[in-house]
Amino acid sequence: MTARPANTHQARLLRLLRDGGPNSRAQLGDQVDLSRSKLAVEVDRLLETGLVVADGLAASRGGRRSHNIRLAPELRFLGVDIGATSIDVAVTNAELEVLGHLNHPMDVREGPVAVFEQVLAMAAKLRASGLAEGFDGAGIGVPGPVRFPEGVPVAPPIMPGWDGFPVREALSQDLGCPVMVDNDVNLMAMGEQHAGVARSVGDFLCVKIGTGIGCGIVVGGEVYRGTTGSAGDIGHIQVEPGGRACACGNRGCLEAHFSGAALARDAEDAAREGRSPELAVRLRAVGRLTAADVAAAAAAGDAAALDLIREGGNRVGQVIAGLVSFFNPGLVVIGGGVTGLGHNLLASVRTQVYRQSLPLATGNLPIVLGELGPTAGVIGAARLISDHLFSPA
Repeated sequence: MTARPANTHQARLLRLLRDGGPNSRAQLGDQVDLSRSKLAVEVDRLLETGLVVADGLAASRGGRRSHNIRLAPELRFLGVDIGATSIDVAVTNAELEVLGHLNHPMDVREGPVAVFEQVLAMAAKLRASGLAEGFDGAGIGVPGPVRFPEGVPVAPPIMPGWDGFPVREALSQDLGCPVMVDNDVNLMAMGEQHAGVARSVGDFLCVKIGTGIGCGIVVGGEVYRGTTGSAGDIGHIQVEPGGRACACGNRGCLEAHFSGAALARDAEDAAREGRSPELAVRLRAVGRLTAADVAAAAAAGDAAALDLIREGGNRVGQVIAGLVSFFNPGLVVIGGGVTGLGHNLLASVRTQVYRQSLPLATGNLPIVLGELGPTAGVIGAARLISDHLFSPA
């Protein structure tokens, strides 16, 4: 993809076609502030670039039938969501429909070189399957703060060896296409905004609970990243003064007391101390426990597992309650691997938020699980790069 929109009108038309699919000139005219003649000029210019193509006749609106147009069907975006313990890679079309999706376990602590070797291998596998001859752009999510203008991770607590690594530059050279980089939670928020539970909400919070804990902040439909890219790093808000040591160097952080890693550690303690027969059986069988084991034990009625989920949900709810009072969002979305704990976790979070925040902020506030699961991040990554490419050069 070499062409870019020449002005904001063309960019607006491209994004409307991305988000709404094929549409007629007449219907597009209803959504943009352009005269019929000016709209015709901009659409014709986009057709000349090859970014959009004709797509048959639209349904009649009472006069001469208008022509449908759509984004070029051969456009392909690569979405990459690098988590702490796994990588998701997907190919989408220009309308951000996932055409192919791969997942591979990978420890982000192995460093950027090893991780990106795996990313490139997964991208090559998707390309070899016939889904894409090449990529017109790629979006990359990483589990730490990102200096967004440069596409560089900045002092990420759970990513040793990544500080200052030129992710955008390195992958752009290897993939041969433009690359944009952001925090993984921001991309999860963008994915849920595009195709998930937050489709009709302009101001919302998206909390990801996995190996770490972060929050995507969407204001007026746009992700808010903060001055240095660290907005939403709620895992390092203190919930227990003088509490457990955290990877960030402080004590008592939310992430140290309830995250995938903290939950697994607490579950193993409960198993070894004889407080959970169900978890003890699982620990003897496998030698380690995960959040999924806690979820399964809770589903079997294990009291210790249920207590761990409730306690963790209370801590998360305590932090979210403060965010709700401060930000007054229209929606709170909970996502990430630990959400396999399901409605026991959600109930505890809701209870704390509704109890601690003012009724004016919570009276019509839905707190829900994300709809898209592991595809939220890759869709958000594709959305990120398409936002960039569908902007005037």
